[in-house]
Amino acid sequence: MLVNTKEMLLAAQREKSAVAAFNVFNLETVQAAVRAAELEKRPVIIALGERYFSTVDAEGFSAMVRAIAAKSEVPCALHLDHAYEKQSIVRAISCGFTSVMFDGSKYELEQNMALTLEIVELAHRSGVSVEAEIGSVSRGAFSDEEEGDGRLTDPAEAKRFVEETGVDFLAAAIGTVHGMYAGEPKIDLELLARIRSAVGVPLVLHGGSGTPDEIISKAVRTGICKVNVNTEVSLAAVAELVKFASSPNARQAHLSTVMAGLQDTMTPVMRKFVRLLGSAAE
Repeated sequence: MLVNTKEMLLAAQREKSAVAAFNVFNLETVQAAVRAAELEKRPVIIALGERYFSTVDAEGFSAMVRAIAAKSEVPCALHLDHAYEKQSIVRAISCGFTSVMFDGSKYELEQNMALTLEIVELAHRSGVSVEAEIGSVSRGAFSDEEEGDGRLTDPAEAKRFVEETGVDFLAAAIGTVHGMYAGEPKIDLELLARIRSAVGVPLVLHGGSGTPDEIISKAVRTGICKVNVNTEVSLAAVAELVKFASSPNARQAHLSTVMAGLQDTMTPVMRKFVRLLGSAAE
């Protein structure tokens, strides 16, 4: 079933758990994400980044996800991730996404607030919830995200940002990275606790890949309600593809067999995150 992302995250906030938001690009990644959620009987967020609009038709993708969600017994949400252009957000709202992220983190606070407020007013008229970001998540290894400057979120700025924009959930920069860590992760959970005290909306952690399980669990107990995952799933699928390509009969294989194998490879990686986020409060 397709549900409103805000309602999903508010429910997670009440039960002190979090929902996995998987970045997806095609049918197999969507099906793997929904299957992982079904196996754990937990909700899931299907997230498509604006950067994939050049290769993924948003309208067709939305129709596909909505059809899969309608058949699923677990709550599914459809989210536009890291959008920088208003046109992309309008497009996502028009074709049925249940939430959008406007990423104004590259701007100074005042401009970020002004632009975010414009998006919030636009999205809320259609019943679509909005994620925003202050601070900036750095780019680690194997990531296809844009480079961030690693600026951590200031709790006082977060409080003002939420109050003045009416954003529904907020991405907090606390030291995670997009992609995999080059060294030892340095996650500031004390900062997260201060941000949690300053704002009431659900908080989002970008950079779930490679973050130690115990850190993720502590972050969820401290107020994170949504965790974005991309690179760890991608690495598992690419490793399987490389392994398959080096097998003696690879050239005689049918593409459908290859794609089915990749889906089977991604599902347990995604399931691990779904289970972890659902059990963090236990």
